[in-house]
Amino acid sequence: MNNAQKTRKAKAGLLLVASPRFKNLGVGCEHGTYGDRKEIAIKDIQERLSFLDLSFPGIVYTREDAEKAMSLFFNEKVDFVIAEFLSWSEDFAWIRFLRDMPEIPMIFANVAKEKMSFYDTLEEDDFIEYLCSGTLVGSLEASGSIQRVPRKNVKVVMGSRDEVNEQIKKYAAAARVRAILRNSTVGLLAAYNEAMWSTYMDPYCLFTKLGPEIRFLAYSDYGNAIEAIPAEELKSYCDELTTNYKMMDDVAYDKFEASVAASIGLKDMAEASDIDVLVFNDIDTAMFRLVGLRAGFYHPWFNKNTSVLVPEADMGAGIMTYILKLLSGKHVNFIEPFHIENEFGTFAGGHAGPNDHNDPEHQDKVVIARDVRFAKSQWKHAGAPFAWYRIAPGRKTMAQLVECEGKYKMVCAMVESLPGEHILATYSHTIFRPEVPVKRLFEEILKVGTTQHLAVVDGDYREELAMLCEMMGIEFHDIR
Repeated sequence: MNNAQKTRKAKAGLLLVASPRFKNLGVGCEHGTYGDRKEIAIKDIQERLSFLDLSFPGIVYTREDAEKAMSLFFNEKVDFVIAEFLSWSEDFAWIRFLRDMPEIPMIFANVAKEKMSFYDTLEEDDFIEYLCSGTLVGSLEASGSIQRVPRKNVKVVMGSRDEVNEQIKKYAAAARVRAILRNSTVGLLAAYNEAMWSTYMDPYCLFTKLGPEIRFLAYSDYGNAIEAIPAEELKSYCDELTTNYKMMDDVAYDKFEASVAASIGLKDMAEASDIDVLVFNDIDTAMFRLVGLRAGFYHPWFNKNTSVLVPEADMGAGIMTYILKLLSGKHVNFIEPFHIENEFGTFAGGHAGPNDHNDPEHQDKVVIARDVRFAKSQWKHAGAPFAWYRIAPGRKTMAQLVECEGKYKMVCAMVESLPGEHILATYSHTIFRPEVPVKRLFEEILKVGTTQHLAVVDGDYREELAMLCEMMGIEFHDIR
């Protein structure tokens, strides 16, 4: 997918409902008619939603207005709809919208003011303001039809305008991810992981329920991509890596070049096939026979294109990594928990193979080191190096996505990556301290039933993930 499509603002349809019988009341009043006041109000609403790409058809007063709104939202392919009653209103246009608008996530908002601008309604100007302020009665009237129609994927929020907009921001982020997933492509290179059947996913279910299309990429094409790398491109990336990172003394330069070439080959495969999530079966013996090593570097192209690369043919973990990438725009790491140290309330986690080591703020945590796990193997480039990364410290969202009987489960929790030295050879890694007791965290995950692969990213995205799961019918487990 084009990178601009993955980095765009969320697209929202703005549905503001008001009363036709009130519209022309208040002619000659100091603050204008009901309709005049609503026109002023909607300008403020739109200005406060500048973080969105808005589609606004005008205030909905009539059936025709509702039909116009539906056509606009559908044609402009909005990610979600923001619905708000601007006062009490007749509900015929609203119910028609609920019935006829194609299924799409919707946030139904009621904004509570801190204080009314009138004291009593003895003057007509104040009475019109009273009518304008009846958002609660309008929202209550409208709420029943959400259940009666019924309408799925509607989130109800209430608060001040700022509080409501904060919820809209998070909902928009989730809705945007949902929409992007439906146009994304997963590339599986080149087969399911026969060593880990639990990573298998049904491509048909994945497409129909989560959105991404799957393309199966061939190892032979991977070999051809490596062979076709221009010498100057290989040298340029080798120089970039050795400029940015220290290389350990026992690394053979020819094997370093081979690992770099294999890494560029992955980038070229993804770029040529328009892949957003490259899921690489990097422990397949067929791949080792052809290439002679496991690629060790995470090419910067993946970040520049808002794409991701994950190992061990785990599509669920790949999509989870991609979701966190789309939500955060940050560098996301792929891990598996290794072991618990209960004395410290910590667990070690990380993974072998290519892992995103490109965070410009943490380049000092990367060393070019031999892949000692394969150093004594029979493969042509045994011991070829990789970017040995001590995953950056900080508070992170840890999450995973798995399939179970045609449905999907997502698990997430907050963990802190602790600072420290490189301690686990062959693996990019760190020591994590979860915010819940470590034994309880993994007991809960074991009860849910998942796999061993997770994604981690700086920041707290649990609310956005919860909203996304609600939109997509994914069973959500937030362990706190």
